[in-house]
Amino acid sequence: MRPILRRLVASTAATGALVLAGCSAPSTPDGSSGGTTLVVATSDEPDALNPVLNYGVDGASLIFDGLVARAADNRLVAGLATDLPLLSADGRTVTAKLRDGVQFHDGTVLSAQDVVFTYQAVLDPKVDSTLRSDLDMVESVTAPDPATVVFRLRYPYAPFLQRLTLGIVPAKLLSGQDINTAGFNRKPVGTGPYRVDSWTPGDRLVLTANERYFGGRPANDRLVVAFVADDNVRAQRMRAGEFDAAELPPKLASVFDTDAAYQVQRVPTADYRGVMLPSGNPVLADPAVRRALNLAVDRSAMVSGILGGAGEPAFGPIPPTSEFAEPSIIGKPTADTAAAGALLDAAGWTPGPGGVRVKDGRTAGFTLMYPASDTLRKDLALAVTADAKKIGIEVTPAGLTWDAIDPRMKSDALLMGYGTPYDPDFVSYKLFGSRFAGQGYFNPGSYRSEVVDRALQDGRDQYDPARRKAAYARFQQQLATDVPWLFLTYLRHTYVLKASVQGVTPRVEAHEHGVANSIWWNIDTWTRS
Repeated sequence: MRPILRRLVASTAATGALVLAGCSAPSTPDGSSGGTTLVVATSDEPDALNPVLNYGVDGASLIFDGLVARAADNRLVAGLATDLPLLSADGRTVTAKLRDGVQFHDGTVLSAQDVVFTYQAVLDPKVDSTLRSDLDMVESVTAPDPATVVFRLRYPYAPFLQRLTLGIVPAKLLSGQDINTAGFNRKPVGTGPYRVDSWTPGDRLVLTANERYFGGRPANDRLVVAFVADDNVRAQRMRAGEFDAAELPPKLASVFDTDAAYQVQRVPTADYRGVMLPSGNPVLADPAVRRALNLAVDRSAMVSGILGGAGEPAFGPIPPTSEFAEPSIIGKPTADTAAAGALLDAAGWTPGPGGVRVKDGRTAGFTLMYPASDTLRKDLALAVTADAKKIGIEVTPAGLTWDAIDPRMKSDALLMGYGTPYDPDFVSYKLFGSRFAGQGYFNPGSYRSEVVDRALQDGRDQYDPARRKAAYARFQQQLATDVPWLFLTYLRHTYVLKASVQGVTPRVEAHEHGVANSIWWNIDTWTRS
């Protein structure tokens, strides 16, 4: 997936250390000396801190709250609503009652009109929100009274309650403004456990405890999120004691395993890496080539070598942790080159010069693109290249910028990343549905299948859990047959924390994480011994 979050590179490790030096003398929200400051480091910096503009849409944004939230097991629980919203018998009306007396950071009391404004802003075509298509089932949002919100849906949509994690913004601060350029986007006001103190682009975001938080005041006084794009620099600064927690690549994180001053967390995720195989490529359009590649890739070697054991082999887009995972699609995690070669032989791909197969004068070769700045995807691309060579398929890896990748996705393969633990509909409906074929990063390989289209539609139409499970089983089985992607690995997001940090509660994470939805999703409860 092309990053929604931009990467900003710190100039040098020394500069970054000087910038964060002020964190060593923490202060309380009123500026007095004392209190507890926690410092965490991530590689990605948001473009804006506004949920309407895609910030923290799955909850755990630290600054905002949604009508619902997620518990440690990702189960939905009440957030700003008093309980989980109620669904009507026809599946088209959802009613939420708001908690009493919840205040925004500026002291304004939350009302149903703020919820209405937030969702209407997302649906406003003048607002640059990528969430609009996620809410295309919403016909109207109304507030019959200050404590009640009613959503009317155009059609039943089974996972709609999961869309209600969207953070709520105050209507009075954004009404009548151009939301795309509003100052609110850099200095927002929410209802969450932390309020924004300052944001220094390319450096850090400083948050202070919300004394009036309805869920209880945070256990710490201040939180600093440091933006450090370079993995090695982030590891060096973690070792230097600048951070209480940092996300690091598996190999860099493993260095801390033997040091009692640190704890290393390897968190299960729904975050997969795979190769999108475009139907517009004349070699990859052959099902035999795709199926042979699927047999030839050595997923176990990728997990043990490239990921340092911090991951699992992937065979489809629904993670093993999901209730919707289909066990019948799981194949051999190690390569089966004999079976792959037999498939190619039967399809008429015969060995040619240098061992590269040929059919009807066409060489069995293609380009595999990956974002040049992503070392993990580069390593995976090189592994796929090596495995494909063993069965006579010539892969040319190409590290490119996203701008260079964009126009080539219809004809060249791409090492991509996606994945959500929340609901199969959230990513897969657009990534594999025929109606989205060729629409940018929605189904970039133009995969089309009537079976998949029907299964994906059934999955979102059916409220009955058994019927949804059956629909997503058909979806996964058809993908395994057609192989529009080579699913390679599920990652484990790796974090290094000081041993003194307490209250850490890992949960299954999505592909997209950074300030929001990382291991510090509940950092308002963390303490340091």
